[in-house]
Amino acid sequence: MKVGIIVGSIRDGRVGRGIADWVYEIASKRDDAEYELIDLKEFNVPLLTSGTHPMAAKRKYDSEEVQAWSNAIDPCDAYVFVTPEYNHGVPGALKNAVDCLGEEWIGKTIAFVGYGSVGGVRAIEHWRSIVANFSMVDIRAEVNISLFADFKEGTFTPIDRRPDEVNALFDALVKAAS
Repeated sequence: MKVGIIVGSIRDGRVGRGIADWVYEIASKRDDAEYELIDLKEFNVPLLTSGTHPMAAKRKYDSEEVQAWSNAIDPCDAYVFVTPEYNHGVPGALKNAVDCLGEEWIGKTIAFVGYGSVGGVRAIEHWRSIVANFSMVDIRAEVNISLFADFKEGTFTPIDRRPDEVNALFDALVKAAS
C-alpha cells in the first residue's frame, strides 16, 4: 500500500512543509505502508481551464503540469492532506489541484492534518464535503496543529501528544485502506 502525504500550501514562507516533513518522519518509522511526501508546490498546477472535464479525461491531461500531478497522485492508495486553513476554508491551490484530477481520487482513503489558529478544523470539515464527491473513504481521526500551542517563537514545536495523534491517524488510515 502506498500513502501520499500531500503538502497543501504553496505560499512563500509556508509552515506546511515543515509540518509535512514531521508527519513524513513519523510515517517513515512505520512498516505498515510505503509513505511518500508529495509537495504540491513542485508541480506548479495551473488553474483549471481545460475544456475537458477531469472525470472525462481518462487520466490524460492537456497540461504537462497537471499530467505530472496525476502521475504522482494516481499510484497512491491513500492520502494525508497536510492542509492549512485560509479564511475559514481550504487553500485555493490545493482545491484547484484536486479539481484538476478526476479518476485518480475515486474511492481512495484520506485523512487530514490541519493547521491554523484553531488547528485547521474548518478547512478539514470543508475537505470532508469535497472528497465525498469522489466517494473517498474519509477517516474520522485527524490531527489539528495550532499556530499558538504548537509553535514557539515561530518554530514548529509540536506538543507532546501530537506524535501519538499522527500514529493513531496512520493506524486508522491504513486499516481503512486495507
